[in-house]
Amino acid sequence: MSDPPLPPHPHPDAAPGGRGTALRARGRRATRRARMWMSPGIGVKRWLALFVACTLLGAIGVLHFTWTGPLHFTATRWILWVNALIRPEVMPLYVGGIVLMLLALFGALWSIMMLNRSVLSGTGTAPDQAVDLMYQNRHLARGPRIVTLGGGTGMSNLLSGLRVHTGNTTAIVTVADDGGSSGRLRQSLDMIAPGDLTDCYAALSDSPVMARLLLHRFQRGDGIAGHTFGNLMLATLSEEEGSLSDAMIDIHEVLRIRGRVYPAATQPPTLVAHLSDGRTIRGESQFAQQVGAARIGHVTLDPPDLPALPEVLQAIRDADQIVLGPGSLYTSVIPALLVPAVAHELRQTPAPLIYVASLMTEPGETDDLTLEGHVQAITRHLGRAPDCVLVNNAMPPRDVIERYAAEGAHLLGLGGASRDLRGRSVILPLLHPGQARHDPAALAQALLYAAPRRDQTV
Repeated sequence: MSDPPLPPHPHPDAAPGGRGTALRARGRRATRRARMWMSPGIGVKRWLALFVACTLLGAIGVLHFTWTGPLHFTATRWILWVNALIRPEVMPLYVGGIVLMLLALFGALWSIMMLNRSVLSGTGTAPDQAVDLMYQNRHLARGPRIVTLGGGTGMSNLLSGLRVHTGNTTAIVTVADDGGSSGRLRQSLDMIAPGDLTDCYAALSDSPVMARLLLHRFQRGDGIAGHTFGNLMLATLSEEEGSLSDAMIDIHEVLRIRGRVYPAATQPPTLVAHLSDGRTIRGESQFAQQVGAARIGHVTLDPPDLPALPEVLQAIRDADQIVLGPGSLYTSVIPALLVPAVAHELRQTPAPLIYVASLMTEPGETDDLTLEGHVQAITRHLGRAPDCVLVNNAMPPRDVIERYAAEGAHLLGLGGASRDLRGRSVILPLLHPGQARHDPAALAQALLYAAPRRDQTV
């Protein structure tokens, strides 16, 4: 026996107060859009004022032409016809002219609006969203120029928070990874490691669908299992253009990201760790397994004299703020500082250098290294100390701390730090609720409003 048919779903306007509620909501949306069209910096009011002025000037020109030209008698008949529609005892005759001018102006504005809707629809932009996109792009274009250096999930999390506030973010990404999908592509195609670049492109993408596709990892298929779609796409562009650095312009155009992402170096380097017991380890993927009881004294790149893209160096010169991290100290943050031209520009720039302190030590990399030890390592490798250190003071849940402790990772804080480090630290709750990682929104807010910028320090 089949189920009885369901009653038809009532139209929203059929419910009590439904039509009135819908009309009020529609009116609020229209009012909001009107306010956005008239908001400062949107670039519309000046052209609207010019249109009205030109329309009025045109009306004067038509009046002069008809009064002094061959259409004088024809215009007189039109005026008499309009006067015949008006009762002088009710309203003055000139009101008819005002009404005609207003109707003409309204019709002209309406035609321009409909023309814009047709053009926007033809280019794939929803007309109702045009003002939102224009407002957003204008607002983001006026955002601070922030340059971030590093790699890994810490970098992509930071970018996902910054993209809401500024469209002038430049990510300079370490490309020394030699493990996983990046390592396989690097070895087979002799290209720079694409993995961290892919994560940053996904974080800055304006399309949620594209961001999801870039991070999709193939689980099967001969030769592609384990690779992400983004890594394969970057490998394809690198093969087509001759190198990944040469494909940067095409990548930014294809992905339409909010900001810029560049590799720290244009050639694939090998990260080399020099240990306290005299050993060296080649390849960052080997650090965690081979460091053992020793400590990493410093790291270098092989070859050491790697070139950098001109766009990277210019971004550092123009930056309002330079951000290091968050991310692994020796495998994400410091490798981006070892490219000679990048390091030189970082030492010369007047923009404040901000280090986002790691939340925890990393087993096999920074065991027993204090927060001050992290800052000192950056200073030794770069030749410049951070001007500001962002330090989290929120506590993760106890079970999270215990889980990390079982793996050999421990919380970092300012306990035992020197007066100098404390004086340069900005302490805020930066933790993602219930987790041991930075919250993108809180971190972006801290950088924009708590950390110093170039206009505050110069």
